[in-house]
Amino acid sequence: MSFSSDIKQELNKNSNLSNKKIVKQELVGYLISGNINIMKNKEIKFSTESDYNINRFSRLLTNLNIDHSIDIVGKNFVISLKVKEIDFVHFNNNDILINEIPDAEEERKAIIRGLFMGAGSINNPEKEYHLEMEVINQDNMDIILKLLLDFEIKAKNMENKNKYYIYLKDGEEISKFLALIGA
Repeated sequence: MSFSSDIKQELNKNSNLSNKKIVKQELVGYLISGNINIMKNKEIKFSTESDYNINRFSRLLTNLNIDHSIDIVGKNFVISLKVKEIDFVHFNNNDILINEIPDAEEERKAIIRGLFMGAGSINNPEKEYHLEMEVINQDNMDIILKLLLDFEIKAKNMENKNKYYIYLKDGEEISKFLALIGA
């Protein structure tokens, strides 16, 4: 298993799903991740090779009483749900935008944790310091960068072929990030 997988599995085990506000914000993080696709039939699809990650996403949806299905396509697990089931983010054509930033610190952390779980990766620090997360669009990337800065984490960003990334290359910043999301 990779270092990234180990971190995500740890987060999956450590995170409590009893607070619905935190669950909702973690789901927002997943929904703005680069692994989300909005289909023409107004269906949202999230895919991953990770069984524990698909289970986590499914538990978030179940906790909020959002109907969904899970399929296996090749090596990937795919969760599908209807756009109409989600009323706490804004849908604009084939894009998802965060409606509002919560005031509560734990809810803000949950958005970042959900984004990392949805489309984040981290290298083993024994080899190289590098953490990155793919975000669905520029607007959400800007919001996440501001949230990280509010937590005194200095992240960088990059756009490449209409894909948006937030990344950290400094060991201390990565440590602060991992502590922030509960790893």
